[in-house]
Amino acid sequence: MAMSYRVRFWDTRERPDRRKGFEVRWTVNGREKSESFLTKRLAESRRSKLVTAARDGEPFDTRTGLPASELRALKQRTTWYVLAQEYIEQRWDRTPGNTRRTLADALATITPAFVEPEHMSRAPDELRRALYSWAFNKRAWEEDPPEEWQAALDWLQRHSLPVAELAEPDVLRRGLDALCRKVDGAAAAAKTVKRKKAAVNEVFGVAVERGYFTQNPLSGLRWSAPEVADEVDPDCVPNPAQVGRLLAAVRALPGRGPHLYAFFGCMYYAAMRPAEVIHLQKSQCRLPASGWGLLNLKGGVVTAGKEWTNDGAVHEVHSLKRRAAKATRPVPIPPVLVRMMREHIESFGVAPDGRLFRNAAGNYIDPSAYGITWGRAREAALTLDEHALELAKRPYDLRHAGISFWLASGVDPAECARRAGQSIQVLFRYYAKFLAEARNHANSLIEESMRRWEGQDGSAEDA
Repeated sequence: MAMSYRVRFWDTRERPDRRKGFEVRWTVNGREKSESFLTKRLAESRRSKLVTAARDGEPFDTRTGLPASELRALKQRTTWYVLAQEYIEQRWDRTPGNTRRTLADALATITPAFVEPEHMSRAPDELRRALYSWAFNKRAWEEDPPEEWQAALDWLQRHSLPVAELAEPDVLRRGLDALCRKVDGAAAAAKTVKRKKAAVNEVFGVAVERGYFTQNPLSGLRWSAPEVADEVDPDCVPNPAQVGRLLAAVRALPGRGPHLYAFFGCMYYAAMRPAEVIHLQKSQCRLPASGWGLLNLKGGVVTAGKEWTNDGAVHEVHSLKRRAAKATRPVPIPPVLVRMMREHIESFGVAPDGRLFRNAAGNYIDPSAYGITWGRAREAALTLDEHALELAKRPYDLRHAGISFWLASGVDPAECARRAGQSIQVLFRYYAKFLAEARNHANSLIEESMRRWEGQDGSAEDA
């Protein structure tokens, strides 16, 4: 939305050949605007309001020609439901499928709360499904919503709050509180609340940009989200011996176990994300007969769901996380992983497109499938006490284990962050407890070095 203070007015023009024969004319940043009225008195009154707005220092919209105050009043008659759909339409084309799904989930959660309290939906489950699967899914707009959803959406169109009312703190709190609950009323996970609030905040940011608000009403709201525990819990991270037992258990499993042995090895020894391992191709691997190798990572495969992708495929190939489209990340790998990968290629070959890991049909490995294998390996390899600690509960904990091992080995945190594909800020936030151990180790080395030099300050002079 372009605004300008370059506003000029002309005298009211009479147009006797027209039914509305009195025309108010003005320009905004050189663009001519006009409005016509039945009587001269109405025209002069309108001109006077526009002139007063300009003298009061209001900018004018270059597209509509309206002063900012009138534009806001016009826009604030728009409902939250319409605003949310406008946002989805704006973001859709340049947004990955997984992010589309996340945005739809967040908006489907908060939108039923942005109605008058006395008009709360009697069928919240049905309304939420309709919002998630149709109202906030641009691909679904190609067809009319199913009949069972249409009534719920019609109801929402009638009762959705005007945008103007979303500046009220109580209304905003009601919406944000809704983000903290699942459909069944149970408390949502803190990370889920944080993710959904970030999406909602984006909508309000776009609303400011479009002139619905002068500033984001969420920015000054006193509301506390559930605390998110970002730090990785050391009790859940396996040590090298435990990782060795787990990987051996994977390899010993019948069926898919041997094929996923190197898959999980990549997550530990190269600290790769699962999506990056799924996407890994032979051309990205330097696997010498001896010594260290190198993986040149280029992207990852994400399960988005066919309803959310442009081509209707279940999976999407993404660039590296938070990196430019063609960015790469070289990761040195130790000899043990080099051997695992060479043996994997020798035993299983690669897919036609060069992928090292695939399911029985040759397609992308599904997270649920390798999750089942991991669960069976844990059952076979871990003790009861280790199960009670939820040690290595998720395959992703192998990545945590790999990064924490680097830190404990004294590797510079900046190099750990580079290999892991994280910012140094994220590394310090997530691995604070492991960094503390690394600092203690570093302090010991410094102290030992200082002791060796004690009493030697004057040795050179004495000589």
